[in-house]
Amino acid sequence: MQSISVKLENYINKYLELWDFYGVIQVTRKGEVLFEKACGYASIEFGIKNDMHSCFSLASMSKQFTAFAVMLLYDRQMLDIEQSAQLYLPADLKIDESIAVHHLLSHTSGLYNFYNFENDFFGGYNRMNYSQTEYFQQYINKKPTKPAGTEYDYNNSNYNLLAWIIEHVTGEKYGDFIQKHLFLPLNMLNTTVDDDSVTIANRSNNYAKDFAETVKSPYYNEKFSIGAGGIVSNCEDLHKWYACLRDRKLLTPEAYTRFLSENDNNYCYGLEHHHLYGQERYAHGGDHLGVSTYMQNYFAEDICIIILSNNEAINQYRLGNTISDILHNVEVEAPVRHTELHLSERSLRMYCGTYLEDKILIEFINGKLYFTRFSGNFHIEFYPVGEGVFVQKYYDQTHPYRIAENEMGEMTFFGHTRITP
Repeated sequence: MQSISVKLENYINKYLELWDFYGVIQVTRKGEVLFEKACGYASIEFGIKNDMHSCFSLASMSKQFTAFAVMLLYDRQMLDIEQSAQLYLPADLKIDESIAVHHLLSHTSGLYNFYNFENDFFGGYNRMNYSQTEYFQQYINKKPTKPAGTEYDYNNSNYNLLAWIIEHVTGEKYGDFIQKHLFLPLNMLNTTVDDDSVTIANRSNNYAKDFAETVKSPYYNEKFSIGAGGIVSNCEDLHKWYACLRDRKLLTPEAYTRFLSENDNNYCYGLEHHHLYGQERYAHGGDHLGVSTYMQNYFAEDICIIILSNNEAINQYRLGNTISDILHNVEVEAPVRHTELHLSERSLRMYCGTYLEDKILIEFINGKLYFTRFSGNFHIEFYPVGEGVFVQKYYDQTHPYRIAENEMGEMTFFGHTRITP
């Protein structure tokens, strides 16, 4: 009978044969490393490969650190999470008084969510110079779309506001506070907050595919990620963080109970909670331009799974969940790619056109379909796997794109009707 380590190695290696993965994977149980591997480049430009000490942008995995920092303030009676967040924000960053700190932590604030194609944030505003007040006024300071506490809606604005609360309550910069009161006490010396200007040792650059070429990911100003993203770390430090949560360090029992309590949609504060295999799992992932991260914690079994990537090839959630299955003796199927449905050029061209000006464009170029982003400067190749069903060529896509005719016979993509064929 194969050992768990051999099963992990067999599956993960087969999976990585399918995808051009840049990053690191580490699986530990009760202090024993069951699997770890580093792949691809930290810097293509300088020929530097990733290793187990490489540091990666965490994207939304950063939220758990912001939430934990808020709970440190809660422990010190510097704020009350049940009170209106307005009490803890400066005068020029006030939001609706019905929104409590708890609502921000649990993504139930009802704030307007601007993370969509219609807004000009991604690929536009987030490349600009950062002004906190202007950013707040233009994107966050809008009438809530639903009453606070009534519905879960994952929204980075919630965690931007939490970072600003930390700054206002403590009088310290978010990065300084979290470094002094969280990272340093845990000896997380490889972890920092990226404000788009600091130099970070051993940091891996972020890459993506444009056509078939590996390129640097499109630029964005990391200052806009404050609280919601922007933290850079590595496996060694994240395992120290795991131990902090497992062993209930730094917070009081009461604060830990609130921090790890499930709210709407299985969301706690900066972590998701699920019951699987008769165990409790706490996890969170991160996705951004050139960033794919995921971390799963099973405290009772002392299992920690870390996946950090500086390109967009793998589906870290699919891989992480399969690793969990293997660790819990669930039979898994061998990894495969989606089978291409070969269509004629005429059939493929039926899907081409502009669906949202300068944001959603499908083009037929040299016999292939491309989903073109960032005003035509970024080309994502995808191919049909069914009628009106498509997947990216260079990314392990769980949920395929769907392009279909509506009741008026008009072609639609991402909910938008084609403007020009």
